[in-house]
Amino acid sequence: MENQLDKLKEFTTVVADTGDFEAIEKFSPEDATTNPSLILKAIQMEKHKPLLTQAIEWAKENNKDNIVEAASDKLAVMIGAKLLEQVPGLVSTEVDARLSFDTTKTVEKAQHLLDLYQAQGIDPARILIKIAATWEGIQAARILQEKNINCNVTLLFSFAQAKACAQANAFLISPFVGRILDWYKKNQPDNNYDGENDPGVKSVTQIYNYFKQHGYKTIVMGASFRNTEEIRQLAGCDRLTISPALLEELANTTDELTQKLTASSVDGKVDTPITEAEFRWSMNQDQMASDKLAEGIRQFAVDQQTLEDTIKAYL
Repeated sequence: MENQLDKLKEFTTVVADTGDFEAIEKFSPEDATTNPSLILKAIQMEKHKPLLTQAIEWAKENNKDNIVEAASDKLAVMIGAKLLEQVPGLVSTEVDARLSFDTTKTVEKAQHLLDLYQAQGIDPARILIKIAATWEGIQAARILQEKNINCNVTLLFSFAQAKACAQANAFLISPFVGRILDWYKKNQPDNNYDGENDPGVKSVTQIYNYFKQHGYKTIVMGASFRNTEEIRQLAGCDRLTISPALLEELANTTDELTQKLTASSVDGKVDTPITEAEFRWSMNQDQMASDKLAEGIRQFAVDQQTLEDTIKAYL
């Protein structure tokens, strides 16, 4: 009997939210995505530690001014390159979260990462540059998309962020389902968040429907799941990026899974552009989105620093 993972793949492109090469081989996702947290986990595995050594040696030879930063960038690209050997589609590589409020430096870092990929003989069309959904990050995505550099705008928690990304022609957005649920469970613990009542599920459903109604080409990729029920509620979303533990659970479940989201026809209504002032006011008024965006950037920055400290320890 068909399992839920195989059934899900009929409606939705499944992306592996991991740097674990064995997990990717096991579950055969279309795409893969990484971030500093996942890279840290990967290099802590004995079999992947040679990648860290190789990245450091490369940095010593090619960038004596800032070996740690160069090695960190090279390591991200090396892991991305290995993931590309395992998936037929795309791999997302993240820009340093500490650049989240600097449009110019985000663009520069994105171009540098793509240069490293190209130096390894990799087609840049298979890379998504991952950027936090701050106003500055979204404007960087706009600039990069104009240069035909595709972006995955991440740490997305609000409709305002999603709308700004679509209007910037971002290739893909990653709304964080589970982290939205986390906030509501902590701050409004007495509510029912089961099934379609899950606030993260509601957020992605609203964004998906809005994008389809207005003809936006930006791909909606639900991310950061806490349980398989959230995934089932979003079956039919353009893409879903799922951890190995939840992929395993879906693969071991044969209960019926039905498509929940379907693309509606474009309604022809002209959408109004969101201004910077409107974006910032909307974020200010949405405590959940403001809290989780700030928290996510801080955590990715901590993980990036930990990665750099690990590299320093090897020097």
